[in-house]
Amino acid sequence: MWRFVHTGNRTPAENMAIDEAIVVAHERGLVPPTVRFYGWSPATLSIGCFQKAAEEVDFDALHKHGLGFVRRATGGRAVLHDQELTYSLIVSENYPGIPSSVAEAYRVLSMGLLFGFRKLGIAANMSGMEDMEADVLANQSTCSASRGKLMSAACFDAPSKYELVVEGKKIAGSAQMRTKGVILQHGSILIELDADLLYGILRFDDETEKRRMKKVFERKAVAINTCLRRKGELPLMISDVEEAFRIGFAQGLETELINGTLTEFETELANQLAIDKYGADGWNLRR
Repeated sequence: MWRFVHTGNRTPAENMAIDEAIVVAHERGLVPPTVRFYGWSPATLSIGCFQKAAEEVDFDALHKHGLGFVRRATGGRAVLHDQELTYSLIVSENYPGIPSSVAEAYRVLSMGLLFGFRKLGIAANMSGMEDMEADVLANQSTCSASRGKLMSAACFDAPSKYELVVEGKKIAGSAQMRTKGVILQHGSILIELDADLLYGILRFDDETEKRRMKKVFERKAVAINTCLRRKGELPLMISDVEEAFRIGFAQGLETELINGTLTEFETELANQLAIDKYGADGWNLRR
C-alpha cells in the first residue's frame, strides 16, 4: 500500500522542500512509497536544475504578474504552475515492479497519468515509444535542458518519450531524479493553459522569436478543459481532476492509496529546506 498525501496550495519553496523531505524520509525507511497532490500559491514559474535563470527568465515581468519562482531539483525546462494539478511520486528504486531502466521506470510510474486522463474521458496516449533512452538518461527528465532551434525554455512545447499526449499534443509534463536509491517523479497536469502569460515571463532574443515559439507551444500543448470544450463538454473543477487521478494512480501502481499526512520529521525538514535551499537565491539563481 502507498500513502496518499494532499498538501494543498503551498509556496514555491514549500512545495519543492516537501518533495525533497519525503524523499529523505522514504530513504530512511520512515514512510512508505507516497503519492502527493498539491497546488501553488502564488502561481509559480519553476525551472529545471540545469537552466540559467538570468538568461531564460524575465524577472521584471514575473514580479509584475505577482508570480512565484523556484528552481526544481529535477531537470527539464520551465513550467508555469497555475491552473493545474501537480503530483509527485516517491518510491525506492528496488520497489517490486520498478524497472532499473530510467525510461522504463518513467513509463511504469506514468501509467497512473494515462488511467487518470481516460477516467476523465480524454483519449490520452504515451508518446515517443521509439525515442532513445539516452535522452531521458542524459537529463533525468523528459524535457530537454537545452534550447534547440525548435525549443524554447518552456517544458510543454515538445513531448518526449512516454509523455502523455492527446492527438499529438502534450497534456502533462513530468521530470524524474534518483538519489540514494529513491526515485522522485513529479509533474504538472494541465487543467487550463495560459500561453500568453508563460511566454510573457520568458526571455527571447527578440519579439519575432517569442511569437514564433509561442505559436509552436500552442500547437504542441493542450489542457484538459480545452479538450473537453472541443467535445462540447463542460470544463472540470480541480476536485474532479483530483478524484480521477487518485483513482488513476492507484490503478496504474496496482496498489491502494491510504490517506495520510506528513510526519513530524518531514514537516520539520521541509520547513528547513524551504528557508535554507528552495527559498534562497543561492539555489534559485545559482545558474
